[in-house]
Amino acid sequence: MSQEKFAERIRITEQAIAHEEADRIPIWAQYGITPFVLSDTGVTYRDSMYNFDKAAEAIIKFHQDFQPDAQLANMVPGRVEDIAETAVLDWPGREGGTVPDSSIYQVLEPELMLEDEYDELFSDFTGFLLHKYIPRAFPGLAGLGKIMNPAPTGYMCFSQMANALFSPEVLEAYEKLAEIAKANAECQAAIKQMQGTLFGMGFPPLMTGVGMVPYDTLSNYFRHTVDTFEDLMFQEENVERAVNLFADLQIKNLQYFRFVDMPVKRVMFWMHKGMDGFMNPDQFERFYWKPFLKVINALVDMGVTPVIYTEGPYDTRLDQMVGLPAGKCVVHFEKVDLQRAKDTVGKDSCITANFPIYLLEYGTVEQVKDEVKRQIDICAPGGGFIWETNASMQVVKRENLEAMYDTVREYGKK
Repeated sequence: MSQEKFAERIRITEQAIAHEEADRIPIWAQYGITPFVLSDTGVTYRDSMYNFDKAAEAIIKFHQDFQPDAQLANMVPGRVEDIAETAVLDWPGREGGTVPDSSIYQVLEPELMLEDEYDELFSDFTGFLLHKYIPRAFPGLAGLGKIMNPAPTGYMCFSQMANALFSPEVLEAYEKLAEIAKANAECQAAIKQMQGTLFGMGFPPLMTGVGMVPYDTLSNYFRHTVDTFEDLMFQEENVERAVNLFADLQIKNLQYFRFVDMPVKRVMFWMHKGMDGFMNPDQFERFYWKPFLKVINALVDMGVTPVIYTEGPYDTRLDQMVGLPAGKCVVHFEKVDLQRAKDTVGKDSCITANFPIYLLEYGTVEQVKDEVKRQIDICAPGGGFIWETNASMQVVKRENLEAMYDTVREYGKK
């Protein structure tokens, strides 16, 4: 029975992606703290970073209770971030942190590349990561910044090259890397076990890879938001060169999809900085969408489905997003005129609902049902539709979540 459910869930989802009408609307459930909020065992989001067995129980129970059509089995090894002293996140359980145990981690934006360092990034990307980026982003591994670039003179003995690779500070970083490898392996083993359990219950994976919009790579993790805006005004050629570099590097790193056997092949991209008002249409086209489209087209060429997850309002971007490879992409909207999205991007691509998560916490059962029906009436005709909330679910009322899914299953039947 579970094998039949597994196959059915893949089938109806692939039908929706191909812009066909399935027997029923597939349901994707992306969550943050929801499985833990609904748990009666006292589990919190912190457990998903430090107590994997306890967190897995709550996640498995969530899938068992609500029966989404794809599994999400996310856990993050907090011990790894502790050792690395990660500077780009704050998280529950971090020493000296401010995030409560019940909250998901929070993203910080330190400046990790200075405005005059673009040339270093372009001339020696790996060297820049070792000598500048890692010491700033992960101070616990600052010793890696002491690794020297080996001189291009040739080496008869490895001991000659070793002089560039070892120093007391580097040895300390190597020891921490060994600790990180062990902690990460423990987390990955727990995730693999949980995924196996969910596979056995008939839940295929929602995604099998995660990517990053090239502009967001620059803005989130190198220059941060405000400084990248300034770069758009004063060094736009460097921005364009950087985002295309990140696009090309990402395409190279994703080539494994050509060779690895997976039940589904989908890569999720969160569009953090492309929303209405963040840049003008010409800038969006040149710096945000065009480099990202290179990655999208490369994935489609590999037989992979890009899942494009917009964040924030996207009404002014819809016309520019038309023309994605037909029947090959999923586009999620957080805040948009759904009818316009259906009539534009939704002509060629599968779109998802943008059911507001605040209704799951603050709405009534009737409000939930009414909004579900409204969105299905707009998006379901003609196919190419998957059910989803407008953002990752957080605090919810169980009765509202049940009402949402029950209404989708009943009202969304073909």
